[in-house]
Amino acid sequence: MLLVTVPALATKAARGQVLMSKGARNRQRAREKVAQMRAQQRRAERRRNLITLGAIVIVAGAVIGVVIAALPSGGSSSSGGSSSKEVIPPAVSGGTPHVQPAALVVPNTSGIRGVVAYDTTGWPSSSHNGPAARALGHSHVSGPVTYSVVPSVGGDHNATWMNCGIYDKPVPSEYAVHNLEHGAVWITYQPSLPKSEVAGLRAFAERQSSLSPGGHQGSRYLDLTPYPGLPAPVVASSWGFQLRLTSPTDPRLQEFVSKFRASKTYTPEYGGECTGGIGTPLGK
Repeated sequence: MLLVTVPALATKAARGQVLMSKGARNRQRAREKVAQMRAQQRRAERRRNLITLGAIVIVAGAVIGVVIAALPSGGSSSSGGSSSKEVIPPAVSGGTPHVQPAALVVPNTSGIRGVVAYDTTGWPSSSHNGPAARALGHSHVSGPVTYSVVPSVGGDHNATWMNCGIYDKPVPSEYAVHNLEHGAVWITYQPSLPKSEVAGLRAFAERQSSLSPGGHQGSRYLDLTPYPGLPAPVVASSWGFQLRLTSPTDPRLQEFVSKFRASKTYTPEYGGECTGGIGTPLGK
């Protein structure tokens, strides 16, 4: 018969408790390790989410920037609200420079007070009476031209015309003169003119009716641009005629436009186009 003493039983019980306590500690450590691993995974996942979100924000910003850049510039619009960008015709370069002979002033027969008239003998007709008679020339030249009247009222000019309309920066005279030959009226103003008066000139230009001489695409046959060094606050020019004004509200401005714009009497090349050229005016 096996006899187990009380002390032996106590020792065995104590050993069991120790083994159980070790197992519990091991399980606790395992749970803590799992918890730590899960916490690390959550932190890593948060970092990945933040990185992904940052990348999305950067890409979205870049896309928005491209879209905004592709939209028409609001600062280039006319008072009517443009949906396209203005393009100023480039300066004439290359070719042989030309200097216009002094234009000959002749009596003003327009009936408009203050108009200065220049010799246009032979026009409008097919005779092309030229500089020998001191009439304004009509030749196409490739180089820059120094005109004797500021701003120009006619003479030799570039073979390309510009699209008629409102421009908020100066344009090369060589293209504007070609427009005059086609019947456009060129209204110029000093760059220092108050913004309110410039806005008034733009409103004036936009009130003019669209014309289609020769059956071409309709146009106002009117150019409005600033002109550095202008001898008066506002100057209206047509082929062979010019009117200097101190105020854009002077009623003679409308008289001048009505008299000379796309006129069968005064336009050397009546029916010439005012569209299909170079440059993009405001509001087009």
